[in-house]
Amino acid sequence: MTLTILAALAPIALLIGLGAALRRLGFLAEAFWPQAERLAYYVLLPSLLLHGLATARLDGVPVGGLALVLVLSTVAVAAVTVTARPLLGFAGPAFTSVFQGGVRFNNYVGVSAAAGLYGAQGIALAAVANAAIVPTVNVLCVLVFARFGTAGRPSAAGLARQIALNPLVLGSLGGIVLRMSGLGLPPGIEPVLRVLGQASLPLGLLCVGAALDFGAARSWVRPVATASLIKFGLMPAATLLACLALGLTGPAAVTALLFQTLPTASSSYIMARQLGGDAPLMAGITATQTVIAGAALPLVVTLVLALSGLG
Repeated sequence: MTLTILAALAPIALLIGLGAALRRLGFLAEAFWPQAERLAYYVLLPSLLLHGLATARLDGVPVGGLALVLVLSTVAVAAVTVTARPLLGFAGPAFTSVFQGGVRFNNYVGVSAAAGLYGAQGIALAAVANAAIVPTVNVLCVLVFARFGTAGRPSAAGLARQIALNPLVLGSLGGIVLRMSGLGLPPGIEPVLRVLGQASLPLGLLCVGAALDFGAARSWVRPVATASLIKFGLMPAATLLACLALGLTGPAAVTALLFQTLPTASSSYIMARQLGGDAPLMAGITATQTVIAGAALPLVVTLVLALSGLG
């Protein structure tokens, strides 16, 4: 398991490093990075979500049980995190980064690790995980940005409009509707969305690296530690309780634990930049969690399975 996870994490860390180097060397004009972030947020990431969810294969997978475990654990951790915000003491934009660091996950690592562990069955399980968590997390994050971001608190109608028009939410829901309806993607559209989605990972990670401000690293320590404790401690604990309560076992339980212990994704940084969060802090959390995950992921999943017998 450890080698599978490290193999999935290595290109992510290298792309973040490359983005940092390109920015420091001035290889690309400064005007490139904001435009790249905008392209990723409005085009590439929605294409990735739409294509992945619309083409997911779910044969022989306990869809209901796995989806319910993932949604319940995600919502529970999100509620605890928001409730604890006064105790954590982070300002609004910084809190949005801590929140995203605690609840968002890296799809690429999850799919790669699940496929390495269980082959075709792992891919199907990962598809269910994506279908359950992606829209849930995106709606939760939009709500948190609306409340704590720098854009100010919108009215109820304004909040509903933000959620309804958010490109990541639209991509997620569009993919689910196409999958559940059986319509799928038209032959001419499917390869276009697939290629656009594939471009989201390298571009998003390059932007994360470019945003790293090592001069501010000392101020990251507490929020990075808090987000990582939520991600690698609270989230898998909540998932374990949900698995035990709902009787989810075997590969489905392992996949649930795996996905809920993944480091946060490059989309967290893109979202922070576009919706008024603390983008430099979010870049720091993303980079740090990617490194931590190499040890935390196999340790947490192995320990929880050994103690619970869910595997």
